[in-house]
Amino acid sequence: MANSPAPPKLTPLRKAVFGLGDHSVNIVLSCLALVYFTFLVTVAGLDPWRAGLIAWLARLVDAVSDPLMGRFSDTIRWKLGRRRPFFLMGMVPLGIFFSLMWTTPFTAQNEMFAFYLAVYVGLALSLTVLSIPYMALIPEMATDYDERTSLNSYRSAAAVVGTMVAAGFFGVAESLGGGAEGFATTGLAIGVWLVLPWPFVFAVSYEKDVRKIPRKIDLRSTLLGLARHASYIRLCFIYIGGRVAIDLLGLAIPLFFTIWLGRPGDVHWALLSMLGVVVLSLPFWLRYARHNEKHLIFAMGSVWFIACLGVIAVGDPSWPRWMLFVISALLGIGYAAVDLMPWAMVGEVVDENELATGERAQGVYNGVLTFLRKAAGATAYMVAGFALSWAGFDKETEKQSEDVMTTIRLLSTAAPALFLLLGLIAVRGYPLTRARHAKILEGLTARRNAPSDERNSGAPST
Repeated sequence: MANSPAPPKLTPLRKAVFGLGDHSVNIVLSCLALVYFTFLVTVAGLDPWRAGLIAWLARLVDAVSDPLMGRFSDTIRWKLGRRRPFFLMGMVPLGIFFSLMWTTPFTAQNEMFAFYLAVYVGLALSLTVLSIPYMALIPEMATDYDERTSLNSYRSAAAVVGTMVAAGFFGVAESLGGGAEGFATTGLAIGVWLVLPWPFVFAVSYEKDVRKIPRKIDLRSTLLGLARHASYIRLCFIYIGGRVAIDLLGLAIPLFFTIWLGRPGDVHWALLSMLGVVVLSLPFWLRYARHNEKHLIFAMGSVWFIACLGVIAVGDPSWPRWMLFVISALLGIGYAAVDLMPWAMVGEVVDENELATGERAQGVYNGVLTFLRKAAGATAYMVAGFALSWAGFDKETEKQSEDVMTTIRLLSTAAPALFLLLGLIAVRGYPLTRARHAKILEGLTARRNAPSDERNSGAPST
């Protein structure tokens, strides 16, 4: 049997261009987390409870579409590959639905709700078509333990820059006249920007054995097997803990600076300070990860994150601006590790499952994790929304009650810390170490070199 051609080399340029895919995805997710609720309530005029309901209804669609998209990308075969063609299929709808999100064609509550829900669901489905195959390609393009961390660091850096774009949405909209027109113009410009990276991502990405017809992967049995996969369940809890903490912090920082500190003009600079250090920290964590376990780096980042939240908890409006910006920047060091490491750990889980079952279902694995990422953002919204409502938050009142002020401080500090602790509990004794993964790769290599009847049996080689 002829040897398969060697895959292209993962050069820094190839990694950087590939990372632009998550730049596009994270602009969307960050705009939903940081901007969209405020737009719906203050610009479009939608009732707050309807605005919150839109996100959760869309997540019900994601609960089905994300794993299903993963299953499709695991089993479908086209000449161009099983995952990469989806980049060309989903990019234009993503830009169109994103642009429509920021328009205000209706004024009646029921009509607005129906319109924004339909557009939100369309955006969510477009994002699913792009992001699930995209994330599933990472463990296929980078098979080495450290190379996966490297590729994910480029992706994370591009994603953080996407969050910076979202953080600047309000400022750009104001510079374009503000109000409905400013938001619509900004949304259109960013919608075009979202489309541009995907042809380049398509060009630099690659797949292996794209014409080989696999055994059909049954979605139901795969999901049941996933639920029994102890390492993956642990990874999900690790990821949820870190992700909800990050999303809660993103929601709380504007409230903390605007209401608790009374410094609304500093919100933008605080976010940029934090996100800028996230990007600068990624090379440090990448270098450190080459000699250490990924799950331990997640733990280190979480502890650092919690320590910084503790400093914020004792913060005072009398503190100088520079001190607040320094604390925001220090948060970015822990943020980088907490955000990067779970995705860098997915490939090892997929390899472990392939050794145990003979099936390589990274599409489904990434689909479920992507759904959890979206659900984490919706959970952060729910926690913050209910907490502020119970405390008596009134958007018409300039000076909020003491209960509201205390709630904002807790949302900015204690709540993210609790979710980080969840991740720390899950990461303790994590089994997929560097040494364990090396043995898994040895087993997979032995199976691939075995006779075809033994290779197709689905049992691990011994």
